[in-house]
Amino acid sequence: MSRIVSFNESSAAPEAFAPAAERIVSGNPQQVALNHYEGADGRLLAGEWRCDPGAWRLVYDPDEYEFCQILEGHIRLTDEAGRAREYRAGDAFVIEAGFRGTWETLSYCRKHYVICRIPAA
Repeated sequence: MSRIVSFNESSAAPEAFAPAAERIVSGNPQQVALNHYEGADGRLLAGEWRCDPGAWRLVYDPDEYEFCQILEGHIRLTDEAGRAREYRAGDAFVIEAGFRGTWETLSYCRKHYVICRIPAA
């Protein structure tokens, strides 16, 4: 099935990275992404992400949306107004374009993600 991409059959190479030093709030949030799919001229990405405990400030672009499903671990998202939500294995959520706040990985986290860039009309 050439129009279906299976994460289990992907040969994506792990990409290690960390937030920029000026965005780190606490800990050492080392991250790894396995980008299993890229389409629509780079405007759609899907894969698996892993992160060690730590917190950093997030700034999503005005056209950047992300769907997340936590597979393992525990995280907290806090918006600029200070409202916090926690998510654990099995939880799924969407971060809307333009979100600003803090991502805190409370225990080692693994998630599936889909990032979509939708230009403003």
